[in-house]
Amino acid sequence: MAGVSGCIKYSMFIFNFFFWLCGVLILAIAIWVRVSKDDQEIISSGDEVTNFYVAADMLISVGAIIMILGFLGCCGAIKESRCMLLLFFIGLLLILLLQLATGILGVVFRSESERVLNSTLYENVKLLRETSEEAKVFQQALIEFQEKFKCCGVVNGAIDWGNNFQQNYKSCECPTVSDSSCIYYEGHFVYKQPCISLIKDFVIKHIIIIVGIAFGLAVIEMLGLVFSMVLYCQIGNK
Repeated sequence: MAGVSGCIKYSMFIFNFFFWLCGVLILAIAIWVRVSKDDQEIISSGDEVTNFYVAADMLISVGAIIMILGFLGCCGAIKESRCMLLLFFIGLLLILLLQLATGILGVVFRSESERVLNSTLYENVKLLRETSEEAKVFQQALIEFQEKFKCCGVVNGAIDWGNNFQQNYKSCECPTVSDSSCIYYEGHFVYKQPCISLIKDFVIKHIIIIVGIAFGLAVIEMLGLVFSMVLYCQIGNK
């Protein structure tokens, strides 16, 4: 009977070691995306609360599972354990199918997600005019966003701030009065561009990061399926 190929065996071990490292990297990036304070409150405040970090939550789970599977694959390769290799293959296949289903759902509901994001941002405009604790949290998040991206208000510009403009105008204020991107409003030169398009770009940037990780991971997973099945069959024929 044919023996187990040393090349396949150690290639499987090395592959799974890097696969485990991928899990660590995915987990770290997904956690960074999920807990990042960069303007989370802007898209999660208001009456119509929308969580745009579900994909990041899923990647946190995937990253943790990949770490476990990578360890399982390494042990299965070194010990030539068919049981471990089979568990690795099944677990990897389930993750790949889950990613495929998530990708399909993302494409199907993309237009709905954009509609909900727009609705949430328009709904949150009223928080700029209020004085409640929820409104103050949103206002502080927008102030930081305005300072960073040089915009003012959410949808209509500085007018969105209503009576709260005078006490919060500094984050909207232009450094020079000659700047063509600024307008004069209630005694101050402020940025005329509202923040809505920049907020959408912020959300898209995070989505692209997640999609890129998922796509690269899918390629690695398919290689893992091939390696594990080849080694599984060789051990069975030994």
